Amino acid sequence: MNGDLWINLLKLLVGIGVLVKGADLLIAGAAGLARRAGVPEFVIGLTLVAFGTSLPELTVNIQASLESASEITLGNVIGSNIANILLILGVAGLIRPLSIHRTFVKKEIPLNFLSIVLLFAMVGDRLLDGSATAYVSRSEGLVLMTTFVGYLYFLAAFLEREAVDEDSARLSYVRGGIYVAVGLIGLALGSEWTVDGGVNLALELGVSQTLVGLFLIAVGTSLPELLTSAMAAYRGNPDIALGNVAGSNIFNISLVLGASSLINPIPVPDVIFKDIVLLAVATLVLFLSNYLGRKYTVSRPEAFVFLIIYTAYAVLSWYAEVKG
Repeated sequence: MNGDLWINLLKLLVGIGVLVKGADLLIAGAAGLARRAGVPEFVIGLTLVAFGTSLPELTVNIQASLESASEITLGNVIGSNIANILLILGVAGLIRPLSIHRTFVKKEIPLNFLSIVLLFAMVGDRLLDGSATAYVSRSEGLVLMTTFVGYLYFLAAFLEREAVDEDSARLSYVRGGIYVAVGLIGLALGSEWTVDGGVNLALELGVSQTLVGLFLIAVGTSLPELLTSAMAAYRGNPDIALGNVAGSNIFNISLVLGASSLINPIPVPDVIFKDIVLLAVATLVLFLSNYLGRKYTVSRPEAFVFLIIYTAYAVLSWYAEVKG
């Protein structure tokens, strides 16, 4: 590997690290300020915490759209969502079998699948036809943003409010403000370094920006979900692990992809069709295996299968790209 390749790889990894830490500080500061101002805990959970784990994807994609590196944008969203189901649930399920709440199976997973159907409806016919370049247009981005607002309403209307310790984790206004400011700076710098490093790394390796987005950037920006879900599984909180994945996947398609396409229409390369199909199949399998069997559990054998599928998918995708 030459010097430029190592520099770009380091820039990508450092950028992802700064992104993750920036998102963590921003959410900690914002949540602390909200508690200090008397905002109810359930409102914080519906907005700040749910939004927080998707911040790395959002900032990377907005930066990519601004820099006209839109191939990274779609790859990051699809790759993150695939990693959330197959990689993150696989890791969490190996740590501890995940007992799934019935509401998750009957509402959250179907909503995930419907968001994928919506995306496919926007670009699938153009991909299959092959007569024109497929795009996620600005008008379609507006539709996705509208579904994001609808999802927030769904959360507010159907999720139960839980009692919390009102005296816990209160930050002072000064400390909370510092956390928010440093977090925003970290997100801005991290997203710029991640996009620049990812684009240059793709050029150095001779692979597409889409592939870099699907794996390197997608897995990197999914680290908050991975760490949160793994720790939740270890502590015996499967609802947090599963809700984190489901909510993040819906946020990624509706908010992250919607906001990015409003800045610049996002081209949809032919090669990503198989990735969209895999995401749909993985979501459908997760739904059917629990809904039809009424077992509401992701067992260790199933989690192991998820990891095997993700590993095979990653290896075959990279092999096809290099050989192609």
